[in-house]
Amino acid sequence: MFRFLYLFCIALSLSLFLFTGSGSCLELRSDAFEDGGDIPVRYTCLGEDVSPGLNWSDVPAGTQSFVLIVDDPDAPFGTWVHWVAYDIPKDAAGLKEDVPKKFMLDNGTRQGFNSFRRIGYGGPCPPPGRPHRYVFRLYALDTVLRLGPGAGKGALTRAMRGHVLNEARLTGRFGRKKARRR
Repeated sequence: MFRFLYLFCIALSLSLFLFTGSGSCLELRSDAFEDGGDIPVRYTCLGEDVSPGLNWSDVPAGTQSFVLIVDDPDAPFGTWVHWVAYDIPKDAAGLKEDVPKKFMLDNGTRQGFNSFRRIGYGGPCPPPGRPHRYVFRLYALDTVLRLGPGAGKGALTRAMRGHVLNEARLTGRFGRKKARRR
């Protein structure tokens, strides 16, 4: 009897996984860098500090909007948030390079404050030493959050609870060399 219930639970879980659309594997890419690769200087505080272009595909059924959160988990004083964008329209297939640093974009996408206390993208700017990881996380949601412009990562993650259909990650690396002592 126990074995039957165990197999029934596995079959039920698999069928729910396959038929709810949650089997979709959301993908996030950039033409600027490969996953795990180096982020070009252009997209950092040492360059033009513009956002890289991003593209996504394999959107799960039922997606109503997207959220993008970019942060540095290797920052010296805890995770540093570089970009939050939300209420990205469900029919969007990406964000172009050099997204304007304003509260609301023409397509309704809203941007929040980063850890630099600015709106929009703030590129990698680590202290000299080993390279840091910059994690771009894209979330497909079953709702539109409708938070006011300027929301931070904390408000976004609370509002997203129970609404994430799928998540995709893209990680880039960037570092500054330590100055040599004479």
